[in-house]
Amino acid sequence: MKPQPPKSMKADVVVVGGGIIGLTTAIRLLELGASVLVVTDEALPARTSSVAAAVWYPTGVRPGHDLTVRAADTYAELARQAADGVPGVTLGPCRTYTAAPDSAVPDSAAPDTARPWWASAVPGLRRLRTDEANGPWTDGWSFDAPTVDMPVYLDWLVTHFLAAGGLLHHRRINHLSQAAVWAPLIVNAAGLAAGSLCGDPTMTPVRGQLVLVSNPGLRTSLRVQDHPEGFTYVHPRRTDVVLGGTFEVDRWDLSPDATTASAILSRCTALEPRLAGAPVLSHPVGLRPHRPAGVRLERDPHLLPATPVIHNYGHSGSGVTLSWGCATETARLAATT
Repeated sequence: MKPQPPKSMKADVVVVGGGIIGLTTAIRLLELGASVLVVTDEALPARTSSVAAAVWYPTGVRPGHDLTVRAADTYAELARQAADGVPGVTLGPCRTYTAAPDSAVPDSAAPDTARPWWASAVPGLRRLRTDEANGPWTDGWSFDAPTVDMPVYLDWLVTHFLAAGGLLHHRRINHLSQAAVWAPLIVNAAGLAAGSLCGDPTMTPVRGQLVLVSNPGLRTSLRVQDHPEGFTYVHPRRTDVVLGGTFEVDRWDLSPDATTASAILSRCTALEPRLAGAPVLSHPVGLRPHRPAGVRLERDPHLLPATPVIHNYGHSGSGVTLSWGCATETARLAATT
């Protein structure tokens, strides 16, 4: 479905930003019965969201109860969508490896303090068995993780939003005050641009470079979050595998680096030898919207005295992981504003 500029340019809520956070938030607002206009200066699908590795896993955000709840809500929603056959969403096995402890601890004896901070968000999380060790990586966790093929999923989100009555307009704005002409309530979900739109100087890009290769028959996602040479993950999709990656703070360069790509391929092939010789398809690069203080999800009564603003930005490498949970919380705030 091809989006058309709204005729009236008026709605109950204007959502600024057309990435994964903006679109999921807009859909939750529609479900409340509000008329919603999404304003974005990017051609959809949005660049940053569309190149994300997009496997459920909290990355680059501060631990906390609120984030665990939002991550759990998102996990449940994506698992439901996978069961319902939503395009681009699957639920599959995932192993996350960590450095081995001094002595092996059986899963049944693992203390709560050894479990990831997000453990309560994931049904069926268990300690890896000894037969699941991978070279030097002999400890870690196993669970089923939602995986999202972002270009496919973002297309579905846009189509779903428009079919439900949402309005979409391509327009660049330089401050949230400019959005007040379209609605009496503004949601700031503009990703990396969100900071400049509301005067938050702490927002910074975190560069992520990936390598996409043809899938040689892999099904299980593998991750070493604390690899000494950099983030390492192997995320199979239907026809390709996402290999990563980097987490380069305050770097804006979108050109793939050949040395970085070679290092990614080397680390990932060591983790999953069946990748050796897999044809390379592309070298995506994206900029994660990082906020050192963490996700900002709150009403802002001071920015525009005459127009309420709700912020929903700063998700760093956890946009997909927190998307639906943050969208639900944003809609709850909107309903009581």
